[in-house]
Amino acid sequence: MSSRRPIFFNPAAADERITSPQIQGLTQFHQSFPNYASTPLVELPGLAKELGVRSVFVKDESNRFGLPSFKVLGASWGCFRAVATQLGLSATISLQELSLQAQNASIALTTASMGNHGRAVAFMARLLSIEARIFVPRSLNQGTRDLIASEGATIVVVQGDYDQAVQAALQESLAQNVLLIQDTAFEGYNDVPAWIVEGYSTMMKEVQDELTGRGISASVIATPVGVGSLAHAVIKHCKSQSDPISVIAVEPDTAACLSSSLNTGKSVTVQGSETIMDGMDCGTVSSSAWPDLQRSVDACVTVSSYESHCALQYLQSNAVNAGPCGGASLAGLRRLATSKEASLLNGDSVVVLLSTEGARPYTIPKDVSVDDAVGLTQALTQINSSNPTLSVTDGVGENEIANYLAAWFSHRDIEYHWIEKVTGRPSLVGVIRGTGGGRSLMFNGHTDTVSLTTYETDPLSGSIGMKDGKEVVFGRGCLDMKGGLAAGLAALAATKASGRLPRGDVIVAAVSDEEDNSQGTQDVIEAGWRADGAVFPEPTQGAILTAHKGFIWIDVEILGVAAHGSDPSSGEDAILHAGAFLQALEQYQSQLPVDDLLGQGSLHCGIIRGGEEPSSYPSNCTITIEFRTVPAQTEQTLLTDMAALLRDIAQKNPRFRYAEPRITMMRPTQKVAADHPFVQTAVSSASSILGNEPLVKSGPFWTDAAFFGAVGVPSIVYGPAGEGLHAKEEWVEVESLQQFEKVFTQLVKDFCY
Repeated sequence: MSSRRPIFFNPAAADERITSPQIQGLTQFHQSFPNYASTPLVELPGLAKELGVRSVFVKDESNRFGLPSFKVLGASWGCFRAVATQLGLSATISLQELSLQAQNASIALTTASMGNHGRAVAFMARLLSIEARIFVPRSLNQGTRDLIASEGATIVVVQGDYDQAVQAALQESLAQNVLLIQDTAFEGYNDVPAWIVEGYSTMMKEVQDELTGRGISASVIATPVGVGSLAHAVIKHCKSQSDPISVIAVEPDTAACLSSSLNTGKSVTVQGSETIMDGMDCGTVSSSAWPDLQRSVDACVTVSSYESHCALQYLQSNAVNAGPCGGASLAGLRRLATSKEASLLNGDSVVVLLSTEGARPYTIPKDVSVDDAVGLTQALTQINSSNPTLSVTDGVGENEIANYLAAWFSHRDIEYHWIEKVTGRPSLVGVIRGTGGGRSLMFNGHTDTVSLTTYETDPLSGSIGMKDGKEVVFGRGCLDMKGGLAAGLAALAATKASGRLPRGDVIVAAVSDEEDNSQGTQDVIEAGWRADGAVFPEPTQGAILTAHKGFIWIDVEILGVAAHGSDPSSGEDAILHAGAFLQALEQYQSQLPVDDLLGQGSLHCGIIRGGEEPSSYPSNCTITIEFRTVPAQTEQTLLTDMAALLRDIAQKNPRFRYAEPRITMMRPTQKVAADHPFVQTAVSSASSILGNEPLVKSGPFWTDAAFFGAVGVPSIVYGPAGEGLHAKEEWVEVESLQQFEKVFTQLVKDFCY
């Protein structure tokens, strides 16, 4: 089975009928616009052959009244009717007269938009010589914002998603004579969305007239879906024909509000994330469109940005000037045609694809259909997620890799949660909910890497090559720790594809900022995420680490008295006095406690700072000590010990002065017994795949596992083999990745089912 979101089919839609009366004055209204012309209906015989159907036509909406989208058909009629109604004027009034009346009444228009709808409303406001204020979500790219503004509108950026922009526009419309022109219906707001839907019917009439002139009729129409207004117009047209036409609705994986609603049986709001199909990035279906869509959509298909990108490239190579939303229709049709349930298509089918926008710039997306650990490691490595707070070299942060993972989860209809306590440092938690009564398992992997500047060749290659006779993936972070994270994701995908839900939850936490402050894992814990067992797939060369030391940084400040170097009677040398403390610290080191598994705690002086210039007595000297701790050591015991050392020295030397020691960083130890049931299950799962037991031991380095151990989650550190952590060349072994994908999948079966 595939792990991706299934296609929704509604066999009952074939028998649905909708009465759709002709809209008075609409055709004449659109034809009164300057340079009105029916947009092209382009036949693609090569595509028809590929899909095994009679004909495929593409309605090319790349130039409608000089705008690169069909949206102006609905927005113009909606604006016209809304302004005329507000002023108590007839729907037959001319545009010129309506403009004069609207200006005299100081009418203004507002809307929320992901692009073309807002630009169309702005276009209509300019045509009427009135003001427009367009609210856009923060995710909308600057280029699209500029295009809306080029029509004379004022842009207002909302620090939220599309649905929050709608709420902001609604609030704006409460002002006198400010009219909301939104294609989303909600309680108490139905007229304007209905008029917008009516406006789109001009496009459907053009399609019908063109096909009738060719002596054929459509049997299937594929339409992109945002809030559902265009799809509603398509449904009304298709299900009012004497021979009803099947309707395929196509949505982004990342904004599948219609698909989710159809599967749930009621309208639901979904969480969205970045997509190149900007105009379709909507979280809620229009309330006026929903009842008809629920009854009458024959199939609902979701597609990735990458699939849309590939589809529009095909369309552009065949002289259709499509943008990403236009490519979505073809991407959906291709997916439907290759499914086992492609009964809507046959050798007699005449298919019409609605290409709803013209070409526009966008960032070429990555393929999110990858399920295997090796391919995922390559994909993740190719994304720059260098930590911005780790070094003097600016890193880009985790936004791009978080967007990729959000799309990856959405492609498979896997529930995910975006956690961003610190702006620009997001973590994602994906989860397959269990049926109940089972144990939950988390794979926790960090998405950030160290700086790219220290890498010798291309740090983002993600290429496969040979190293020491082994096939490996190269690139910064491939080993530390995108390879381990990829293995966890692959196990999650395999669980989804199995078609059989576990009893316990399976969780993947892709966390930010592990390389510096472990912000992501702390945020995930604060958000309430726990599990009955957790795996941190750091590169352990195939060993299972059940324990590692913690660390605590303590600043000890020795005080002196500043004075000129020529005046020893006034000065007190803080650096010289620090020597007495360092000698005492060296003796203390030998007395550090010993743990049965982790060995003796350790310390070293990592930094010493003091003095201003050679010719002055230093007024202070600060020593930063790092303690690598075992469970017997706590913050309080170490502070007490350091204070005792300082006090003893001061008692022997009255001139020795100091400030109270202070902790600047603390990380707990990690320790779970080797015979713990979770550890034993992990050993058993690995042995069944590998044919031998992995080594179980403690580790020398600190990991985020300690945070989960501290809140009672049994945690192990267990990941693939490779070399080059933080070095000039980094690689992870392909065979090891493949093994860990199988081991983690088996662990899910053994622990969660």
